[in-house]
Amino acid sequence: MKFLASIGAASLGLFGAIGRVVIFAVQTLGHMIRPPFYLRELALSLLNIGWLSLPVVGLTAFFTGGALALQIYAGGARFNAEAVVPQIVAIGMVRELGPVLVGLMIAARVTSSIAAEIATMKVTEQIDALVTLSTHPMKYLTVPRVLAATLVVPLLVAIGDIIGIFGGYGVATGTLEFNSAAYIRNTVDFLEFRDVVSSLVKGGVFGFIAALMGCYYGMNSGRGAQGVGRATKGSVEAAAVLILAANFVLTGVFFSL
Repeated sequence: MKFLASIGAASLGLFGAIGRVVIFAVQTLGHMIRPPFYLRELALSLLNIGWLSLPVVGLTAFFTGGALALQIYAGGARFNAEAVVPQIVAIGMVRELGPVLVGLMIAARVTSSIAAEIATMKVTEQIDALVTLSTHPMKYLTVPRVLAATLVVPLLVAIGDIIGIFGGYGVATGTLEFNSAAYIRNTVDFLEFRDVVSSLVKGGVFGFIAALMGCYYGMNSGRGAQGVGRATKGSVEAAAVLILAANFVLTGVFFSL
């Protein structure tokens, strides 16, 4: 009975956590459409999440595209199918690797930063000060960050897709002796409009998840340095798992038919 009780307690705890996250997300969406709007905080969040994330996103996408081209060439050589490198690199980067890698990089860089920042504000009672000044903490801290991530991560995904394809192009033409014009033509001809749309939609969803988890864990962090550390670690773990789960669901929605 103790074993069954422990399973029940864990299940209740899991469902309770899911419910709290869903309520937090609904509240965030509700505050997005009601004034006041803090445009300065939104602009700073766009800068931090978008522009300052470009180096890590670009490097990650470039090396991933290059490695993907090498792996596909090596695997295709076993079946005399080396010519499919441009097509597989393009579809792999745009459909899956581009959005997922960008989402995970944003989770590692932005989610942890947001959680640590808001948790520190809670520990030092700055959030209580916002309430004292008649400023809603969710509208001032959560909404600008979540909205900025939702808007800017699709752009990062698009840039990451392009750089990843260029990484595969550089390796294929510089090392594997592919024809440059033929590689570009095969890449453009193989991609479909649905592939690009799915990539951008995934980027928006992943950005929303990453920023939401950072804000949620920051707002609900414990006291002291240990509370900040747990909030930061928990936010990244939750964001990474939810991004991968959302990727599975969205891939099924876009490509199951």
